[in-house]
Amino acid sequence: MVEPTRVTEREGPEGDLVLVERVLAGDRRAFESLVRRHERRVFRVTLAVLGNIEDAEEAMQDTFVKSFRHLDQFRKEARFTTWLTRITVNEAIQKRNARKNYVPLAEVETEEEQFAPKRRESWKSNPEQLYGKQEIHRIVEDAIQSLPQIYREAFVLRDVEELSADEAAEVLGITVPALKSRLLRARLMMRETLAEKFEEPPTLKKKIAHAAVDAGTAMAMRLMRAAGR
Repeated sequence: MVEPTRVTEREGPEGDLVLVERVLAGDRRAFESLVRRHERRVFRVTLAVLGNIEDAEEAMQDTFVKSFRHLDQFRKEARFTTWLTRITVNEAIQKRNARKNYVPLAEVETEEEQFAPKRRESWKSNPEQLYGKQEIHRIVEDAIQSLPQIYREAFVLRDVEELSADEAAEVLGITVPALKSRLLRARLMMRETLAEKFEEPPTLKKKIAHAAVDAGTAMAMRLMRAAGR
C-alpha cells in the first residue's frame, strides 16, 4: 500500500505533477488533494459555459470523475490545469448541448456582432471606497454571468483562469484570432456593465467638452458634405 504524503502544500504545476504521480502509483488521497486544489477553477469554467449553478456543479463532478478515469492519458509535458480545463469545457458543453432550449453558438455570435460601448466616463480610482471587497466580488461575478455565452467562456479562460491565448483557443476549439475577437468584446461588455457602478459622474467641464466634440464632429460632417456638392 502506498502511504500518502504531504505533497498538497506544494503549489504550481510541479505540485500537480507530484500529485498525479502519487495517484497513478495508487494513492487515491492524492487525487482528493487535486480536487481541492482545482475545484474552484473547474466550477468557474463550468458556470461560464452553462450559466446555471446546479448544472455547473453536476458538470464539475463529471469532470473530476472523467479526469480520474483517464489520468493515465495525461501527458506530463503539458500543464495539468490545461488538460483538466479541456475536460471541464467538454463536459460542460455536452451538458449544454443536451438542453432542449440550446441555441447554436453561431446564432448567438451573430446577434452580438454589432455591440459597441456607449459609455466614455473614467472609472473611479478606488472602487473599494464605495464598496467592500465581497460586494465588489459579487458585482464582478454578476457582470461575468451577464455576458453572452461565447464571450463569457473566452473571458473566464483568459482573464480569470489566466490561460494563454493558445491554450484557451485549443480548449474552446477555435482559432487564436477568433478567441482574441471574443475576448475583446467580452472586455468591452464587462466595462460597459461595470461602468454603471464604478464610473465617475461627469463634471460640468466634461459635459461641455463632450458637447463641443459632438458639435465639432457634426460641423465637420456638414462641411465635408458641402465640399462634395
